[in-house]
Amino acid sequence: MDVAALAADLRAAARRRNHRRILVLAGSREAGIDAAFDAVEGAEIPDAETTIVTGREGFRFDRVAPKHATDLLGTTRTAVICDAHESFSPNVLGRIGGTVDGGGLFVLLTPPLDAWPERAGSFEESLAVPPDGLDDVGGRFRERLVTTLRSHPGVAIVDVDNGTVERHANAGGETTEAVPERSPVSIPTDGRRRFPPAAYEACLTADQSRALRAMEALAEAAESAADAAGSKADAGGSDTGVKGNRDSRAVVIEADRGRGKSSAAGLAVGSLAAEGRDVLVTAPARRNAADVFARAAAVLDELDALDESSTKDGRRNADEDLLATSGGRVRFATPTTAVERLGAPDCVIVDEAAALPVRLLSSFLDATAVAFVTTVHGYEGAGRGFSVRFRADLAASHHTVTDVSMHEPIRYAAGDPLETWAFRTLLLDATPPVADLIESASPSTVEYRVLDPSDLAADEHLLRSVFGLLVLAHYRTEPNDLARLLDAPNLRVRALEHEGHVVSVALLAREGGLDASTRAEMYEGARVRGNMLPDVFTSQLRDEAAGRPVGYRVVRIATHHAARSQGLGSRLLGEIRAEFAGTADYLGVGYGATPELLSFWDANGFQTVHLSTTRNESSGEYSALMVDPLSPSGARLRDRHARWFRDRIPALLTDQLSDADVDVVRGALAACQPPEEPPTLTEREWRIVVGAATGPGQYTTGPAGFRRLALAALLDAPTAQDESATPLTGREERLLVGKPLQTRSWEAVADQLDYASTRECMRAFGAAYETLVDRFGSHLDVVRAERARFRD
Repeated sequence: MDVAALAADLRAAARRRNHRRILVLAGSREAGIDAAFDAVEGAEIPDAETTIVTGREGFRFDRVAPKHATDLLGTTRTAVICDAHESFSPNVLGRIGGTVDGGGLFVLLTPPLDAWPERAGSFEESLAVPPDGLDDVGGRFRERLVTTLRSHPGVAIVDVDNGTVERHANAGGETTEAVPERSPVSIPTDGRRRFPPAAYEACLTADQSRALRAMEALAEAAESAADAAGSKADAGGSDTGVKGNRDSRAVVIEADRGRGKSSAAGLAVGSLAAEGRDVLVTAPARRNAADVFARAAAVLDELDALDESSTKDGRRNADEDLLATSGGRVRFATPTTAVERLGAPDCVIVDEAAALPVRLLSSFLDATAVAFVTTVHGYEGAGRGFSVRFRADLAASHHTVTDVSMHEPIRYAAGDPLETWAFRTLLLDATPPVADLIESASPSTVEYRVLDPSDLAADEHLLRSVFGLLVLAHYRTEPNDLARLLDAPNLRVRALEHEGHVVSVALLAREGGLDASTRAEMYEGARVRGNMLPDVFTSQLRDEAAGRPVGYRVVRIATHHAARSQGLGSRLLGEIRAEFAGTADYLGVGYGATPELLSFWDANGFQTVHLSTTRNESSGEYSALMVDPLSPSGARLRDRHARWFRDRIPALLTDQLSDADVDVVRGALAACQPPEEPPTLTEREWRIVVGAATGPGQYTTGPAGFRRLALAALLDAPTAQDESATPLTGREERLLVGKPLQTRSWEAVADQLDYASTRECMRAFGAAYETLVDRFGSHLDVVRAERARFRD
């Protein structure tokens, strides 16, 4: 059977079941491309419905470069050809697989399958982190690809070099059963429907209709909030914001890819705008919300409610807001910007919510009407952080919550071979062990285990457990991470097991150990892959020697949610520290700083050496870098960077970090190695501080002395004399961060820390400095004399 006839056979089988089929064309690249043309022609798929993902140019149908494969997310094609000979990565596979429509073909061009695991490409080159080379990179992920292609139903394989069919898709078992009919879609007729019939008529599945009906709760909450605001205005009051509204509503829509969740959200958004509502849509990137805007525009257009200013020459600009003739609108904002605007829109839609960190997601709970639309499994985010950690915040909020799960695929029928192959191969649905197996785990019941990549590749259950926990540890885990886990020579996996089940896992990256020429290149601006801490220390903080010591950075650490707060993460770090103490100079970590994480790493011996001066666009957090020395060389690295951090942080807190969370600043300073000496103030500065603390003096007379004392207290600097000085309260520490260090106004600090007035805030400020004078200056003659004048 030739390729054209095979492709025709495959497409016919795919159309009978409304499934997709996979056609692997293995061999030389040129022969594979020629065969792909034959396959498309044989399957009678029009060029206009075909896309090839390749770095080459000159094709008669649509071409997308691998680095732009994300452009295909949300689109539908009858055939997608993926050129795995060049610029191929697991991410590319994860991005484009869902693009193929039911009855279509996914054509994969590969090297000869027996040789593919040994043929490294550009992605494998990216895993060769100095000082390792390409020869050190494994081929386990490519072995996994080959194994699953040769064993999964719905996959046909052709050796294009000798023209033979190695495997027919029917080898996995072809069924002649009829395609299951979709559940009928109906328009609610119970008299409580808010959204127009046109929106329900646009639904393709009963799941979409249920999701749309659930989102009518947003209209009710918005209406209630508007009525409440109007009542306050009539009574001469003021609207103090949305937080705490007893009529607040949250809708959660969860589904795998291809179930039409974003389209359902778009139908709701268009209906809300037609009512005159101001709807704010947010997502990790604007392209992620393309379906929402497209469906919203379609609803408004169908209702003849789309304002003409939203279009130009009959076409809508995909990057512009949607305006409705009712006065409603649909607008987009990045997640961090959207959080700042929660009091302004009537409704907030968070699309691809699982791709956002939990802390940022929880900020959206300040909105009166909010919907979280999220992928349960898939490239955009695996959803475990959302479903396990964010759910607790949601349950504790003031919102009435409505949940909708969508199961019925839209582009293809359930049980589709391409979807199940992608899930299996990329571990898109990897999960940790069930809670019942590990809920009794404690530091005394677990065993430390070194997990070699070969162990993971050979044990599918172990691999799924480990990867499932790593997914849980981060709000965005990509298919590339699976290949890194299996093949990157700089990565190490360590775990704790309870009765044979993985309960806690850490992913470590070896960094440093760089030769002099590499360190010099880095100092002069070159980027060196896989060396995050040495790169920051060298290129940003100008320490050319920082790349010499060998460190292991904790890339991720995760403990099963059923065994948290038992000390397992600390036990795992302790085991790692003991293992590497003789072979590495330090352990390090870099992460989006939160008070809780700073406290965790501080308690485990890691010390702050850097805070970034820009926020992460997705998380909205400043990043902290911390180091735990394991050798004298590591201690010297930590010491000098801690000293430089202490030297620069006062200036940063009045500039780039002036808006940093006060508890993040507190935590970062508390975790920094303290100075060896107490703070030094001039006699005049001591008189000013004492005067403000116990007399009529003012802070504005000389802020520098106040700033040095505040920094010393937060850094836990040694006292000059009295080791039993009264400690500051948490509120007093926040006051010291907000006023003398970040130089915020008295009004802003009083409001943030819930003081009844600025006068009360100032009195508390004086009391805090009375404590600091006791701690750092009570032995000084100038302090005793100045105090005596006011106390007598």
